[in-house]
Amino acid sequence: MSDRAKSGEEAVLRWTSVVGARPQFVKAAMIGRAVRRHNAARPAVRVAETLIHTGQHYDPGLSQVFFDQLDIRPPRINLGVGSGPHGRQTAEMLTGLESALAADRPDLVVVYGDTNTTLAGALAAAKLGIPIAHVEAGLRSRNMRMPEEINRVVADRLAALLFCPTREAVANLKAEGLGARARLVGDVMYDAFLHYKARARADSRILAGLNLTPRGYALATVHRQENTDDPERLRALFEAFNRIAAPDFPLIIPLHPRTRNALRALRPRTALAPAVIVTPPISYLDMIALEAEAAVVLTDSGGVQKEAAFAGVPCLTLRGETEWPETVAAGINRLVGADPGRIARGVRAARTAGGRRGAVRGLYGNGAAADRIVDILAKRFGARAPERG
Repeated sequence: MSDRAKSGEEAVLRWTSVVGARPQFVKAAMIGRAVRRHNAARPAVRVAETLIHTGQHYDPGLSQVFFDQLDIRPPRINLGVGSGPHGRQTAEMLTGLESALAADRPDLVVVYGDTNTTLAGALAAAKLGIPIAHVEAGLRSRNMRMPEEINRVVADRLAALLFCPTREAVANLKAEGLGARARLVGDVMYDAFLHYKARARADSRILAGLNLTPRGYALATVHRQENTDDPERLRALFEAFNRIAAPDFPLIIPLHPRTRNALRALRPRTALAPAVIVTPPISYLDMIALEAEAAVVLTDSGGVQKEAAFAGVPCLTLRGETEWPETVAAGINRLVGADPGRIARGVRAARTAGGRRGAVRGLYGNGAAADRIVDILAKRFGARAPERG
């Protein structure tokens, strides 16, 4: 503890959270709530958090709705980078973030997950000599062809503190010589699921709006580059969706802009069966409601894999590997790639099992990960935080 803290004077730890994509908004919402709880307790070190939004996700259904629905304070800056090739997108983020961070000179930069926003935030802070904390550190798919794997590995190398959601993540970091920086705190996304699931059940009207019955439909999401940028894989996935969907068992797919554009570019185009119901991107609460009542979830998203596990809903991962292997070990997740036969068999098995395996308990903490993160950061960096007028 600093001398100032001992004397009862207030120090202020100023940090900047860098966000840009759906899962980061959810995590930042929980960290923001934890910051408010921390400050309400009148601590010796108060936290002043600023948000920078890179604009990586700019569609209102993937961005603004999360700020509105999850009570996230508006970002101080929105860089408005948008989509584009990885190199150009990351370069534009890096340019904007370097300028903003150089002007603000926060005591700390917090990055989340594994997107290009994560990479750019970590690089910009490291170049400026600003300490970095990485929330959701230590995940590994072992597939370096995935842009997300590159992003998370680089962020972990640069960060001073690595906040791990699972024991597996801590073990990964120890194997890479980064164990001294690792802290097992639990999963901030699990915090969010526990906090918002009752509200989603009460407020969401999406099942009624789509005329769905609980456990009478499948839910799918596709957005990873390995699926959207490979025409044969993309065609195989949507052929599988056509095989799964039936009048009495529709398949719902909230369509990511990247996937929508890739489908338009397919030649010849793949016609969708009438029971494949395509929607625009949906809000977090609607997504939680759909996941909780689905018979089976099909996804290439790491976050959706976990949310299915939180809800106890069988998941089929549309990839050959996962950064969440504990879900596979628990029997609630199955890796099926883009093989229509494996996908169809996985759906049949999930429906035969009754659409439930039981929620995965104890793997992701107890819902207090965000509070632990804020407490650790305040203690670690608060001793050096200057008094602010």
